[in-house]
Amino acid sequence: MFELQLMCPEHRVETLSDALDALDALSVSVDDADAQTDAEQALFGEPGMPPPKDGWQRSRVLALYDSRAQAEEALVLLQAQDFFADCEWLGLQEVPEQDWVRLTQSQFAPVEITADFWIVPTWHEPPEQARLVIRLDPGLAFGTGTHPTTRMCLRWIAGCEKRALPGTEPNLGRVLDYGCGSGILAIGAAKYGASDIDAVDIDPAAVQATVLNAQANHVRVRSGLPESVSGVYQTVLANILATPLKVLAPLLWSRVCVGGSLVLAGILARQADELTEAYAPYCKLAVTDTEDGWILMTAER
Repeated sequence: MFELQLMCPEHRVETLSDALDALDALSVSVDDADAQTDAEQALFGEPGMPPPKDGWQRSRVLALYDSRAQAEEALVLLQAQDFFADCEWLGLQEVPEQDWVRLTQSQFAPVEITADFWIVPTWHEPPEQARLVIRLDPGLAFGTGTHPTTRMCLRWIAGCEKRALPGTEPNLGRVLDYGCGSGILAIGAAKYGASDIDAVDIDPAAVQATVLNAQANHVRVRSGLPESVSGVYQTVLANILATPLKVLAPLLWSRVCVGGSLVLAGILARQADELTEAYAPYCKLAVTDTEDGWILMTAER
């Protein structure tokens, strides 16, 4: 493969990227040409939402092509366009062949939730201290255990053992994982003894991922679209984002039974007041865990 390297101003990023895509680039990526310098710019955005800007003041655009001839032809065609007057060709280099599967796998190691509860990709052996293990490989659906919001939800699930009354078994009761992604929270609940679990998502790919991941972990989880949900639950988990969580407040709270728990994640620390206000007509949310600027908010009915 060959990498075509271009420079463009922020207002040309989208146009140049679209042109490269039309010229059959295998992939197009954009980064800050001033990264690691005093002129570096940070672009912050909420996960899952559009970025605040298309690029940086000086954006480096990288396009991959199968052959040198394809990359050179694309460059010639681009240089003939009026918009390219603001752009610059930086170079063309060959990309060495690599075992991309092995390279990708090397980026995902076992994830510790608690000392004895781990998420382990299938190409790794579980740590010796792992008593409970979720086997999960990175896929199309959100939720591999590497994000703080997922880890906080799983820590809350694991905490059911500490919350149990003396002499009683931990009991998550009937569980709803709303916005299940990969199904990791539903699977975690099953590992801690829940046997009546619904996992729902608006994305059919997430529903299918949950089915496959539950099978791989030898647990039973019903997975479907949100309209398949009925009745109330002892535990309602929703790890999505602050805006949909606010919109879903009446729906999610209506699914929590008396004595049940609502567990919300996907919330930045600065959004705590927004969520507290949105849920105030229904319950009193409290921040019960924090990690890397993210918070977990819970309420009891």
